Amino acid sequence: MSLLLRQVVFEGETVDLLIAAGLIQKIAPSPADFSADEVLEGGGLTVVPGLYNGHTHAAMSLMRGYADDMELQSWLTTKIWPLEEKLTEELVYHGTRLACLEMIKSGTVFFNDMYWHFHGTARAVEEMGLRAALSAVIIDLNDPGRLAEQIAVNRDLYQASRDFSDRLQFVLGPHAIYTVSRAGLEWVRDFAAEHDLMIHLHLSETEPEVKNSLTAFGCRPVSYLAQLGLLSERLVAAHAVWLDRDEIALLEKNQVRVINNPTSNMKLAVGKTFAYRHFVEHGVLVGLGTDGCASNNNLDMFETMKISALLQKFAVHDPTVQPASAVWRMATAAGAAIFGLRGGEIGVGRPADLLLIDRERPEMAPGHNLISDLVYSASGAVVDTTIVAGRVLMHQRRVPGEKEIIAEARAAVRQLLR
Repeated sequence: MSLLLRQVVFEGETVDLLIAAGLIQKIAPSPADFSADEVLEGGGLTVVPGLYNGHTHAAMSLMRGYADDMELQSWLTTKIWPLEEKLTEELVYHGTRLACLEMIKSGTVFFNDMYWHFHGTARAVEEMGLRAALSAVIIDLNDPGRLAEQIAVNRDLYQASRDFSDRLQFVLGPHAIYTVSRAGLEWVRDFAAEHDLMIHLHLSETEPEVKNSLTAFGCRPVSYLAQLGLLSERLVAAHAVWLDRDEIALLEKNQVRVINNPTSNMKLAVGKTFAYRHFVEHGVLVGLGTDGCASNNNLDMFETMKISALLQKFAVHDPTVQPASAVWRMATAAGAAIFGLRGGEIGVGRPADLLLIDRERPEMAPGHNLISDLVYSASGAVVDTTIVAGRVLMHQRRVPGEKEIIAEARAAVRQLLR
């Protein structure tokens, strides 16, 4: 199937854009002599790359607003973990569909997920049409029997992932150094190297994690991972706020990818701000994530971009830090590069993962600078159309079946709370 976007604005010019086989095939001034199976009239909407959510737990959309304003450890042990024990594959499916709906409506084309009941997540993503890197949670709590079970599950999931569409990547998901044994992390390292897989890990999210690492391993978390041979371009480290300069240099030396999650870090009061300036100085590739809806409470990457930029400026008393152009790149081209994707930029031969933006909304006027408006003024509501792999997932802010998706998610929550 081919798709023609007619009369869209790209880099200040009105163009026609031809898509086929999931890729941008041609861009030319409008009206261009293009033909396609499907024609979408852009009507002057502005085309930009879709957004990349580098760290989330999609099915936690079922827990949005369930346990707010709590201390982190109490939040986990008394509210989140007990509820997660009741989850089933079907409940995760409905939670992930709700999350995908929210992401489509707010301009996200790809997300990196770690959660239980992998097949429920994968089924929802396949149906909804997004791209995703999906990992099952590995938590063995130093229990060899539990580790053996989870290794078997991940081997099976890796084999099953070969039948997925090319929009889905299988990723290994060891939760953190304090929930996965040394043997478990070593298995992850070896299996990832053997099968050329990425690794998704929470790293140095809190001060207690660092203190416990010093007690248990005699070194800080990044050094511990270095000893295990886990620092490489395969590793995607989420949070990474409790780091010193030597650790940041280690991450750069080993080309580790890092995901900043400013909204959940603030809401859970992790006690430190992401050291963006030091990451930039050390050349570390940085992306952005929302984290899950239980700790955010939404999946709007536009909001995440704004909070990221403002928090950095506030933290270092410098309004020039993380300018709009830098945070936009983190959410687009850098986010794509972290996962080995060619999206995040618009050009012939690039994936057709695109947004059409309505610049006639009041928050986008008068329109001095598009990127500044997208980062500092916009919310996901400015997205009129979302396209992934050349398929229109939303147009004129309508997603097929959205009322049913919301209703079924609410029914799933009622079942979960019973």
